[in-house]
Amino acid sequence: MSRLKVAFAGTPEFARVALEAIAAAGHDIVLVLSQPDRPAGRGMKLQASPVKQCAVANNWPVAQPRSLRLDGKYPDEAAIGRDALQEAQPDVMVVAAYGLILPQWVLDLPAHGCLNIHASLLPRWRGAAPIHRAIETGDPETGITIMQMDAGLDTGDMLLREAVAIGADNTARLHDRLAALGGRMIVEALANLGSLTRTPQPAEGVTYANKVEKHEAQIDWAQSADAIVRRIRAFDPFPGANSPLDGETVKLWTAHAVPADASAAPGTILAVSDTGVAVAAGDAGVMLTELQRPGGKRLPVADFLRGFDLKPGQVFG
Repeated sequence: MSRLKVAFAGTPEFARVALEAIAAAGHDIVLVLSQPDRPAGRGMKLQASPVKQCAVANNWPVAQPRSLRLDGKYPDEAAIGRDALQEAQPDVMVVAAYGLILPQWVLDLPAHGCLNIHASLLPRWRGAAPIHRAIETGDPETGITIMQMDAGLDTGDMLLREAVAIGADNTARLHDRLAALGGRMIVEALANLGSLTRTPQPAEGVTYANKVEKHEAQIDWAQSADAIVRRIRAFDPFPGANSPLDGETVKLWTAHAVPADASAAPGTILAVSDTGVAVAAGDAGVMLTELQRPGGKRLPVADFLRGFDLKPGQVFG
């Protein structure tokens, strides 16, 4: 399909990558929807989302309603969003990590409906945190699904689907790989709009990726070493896995499983060296190789130990 008038709805960096890819492919960005500016940083000043920053830099029109539900909590803001969309008259809307539910009137407005870039192999990991949960659970692969949106939560028909191996990635690295893949795949979908095969999602294999909460970040050392290492990878960069030690909360950034004496109590430091801190887990050991003290920086273990004298026998958590 030739040049399209595209409305785009998204908020974080994952979505910004796709927005720039669509523009680079020659489509007209007629409206950008993004969540309202939020307080961020030490001064908690209002900060625009990566998608809004991209739109402003390119002089694309932006709307930031808190809701698009005309019968919801913010009907006036929803009406402003409706008016902006009607004025833009998009051929299609692309949605990526927008963070708001789209009511039926939005889904029906563009001639070709709304396409979603979802960071999982649907129907696995519908919901808010598919990248984190795929790593945490130990999935060998994940990917991108381009979906024709309906009124459900990530339930629409699949248009394109491509897998990638997770390997030893943490969430930060896997996020960047999937963002780039999503940008390539949405450009492909727009180029073939109208001729793509719509495949209903199977009823089997549905899982939900609940939003990651800060309280989940504290490590339970009674878990298996592999489960702990996966959690450390899954929660990098947010919220950062952590564990209390001597009155401080130490963040744990990189680690790998190692053999260890199963008789030691979980959380016990077994060995300390410039190459790692070995800690007893439920079935083996976890070798910590990058850590961070409160208010400090992420440091390789050798540098960390210069300011925090750890000894075998101390107990995390």
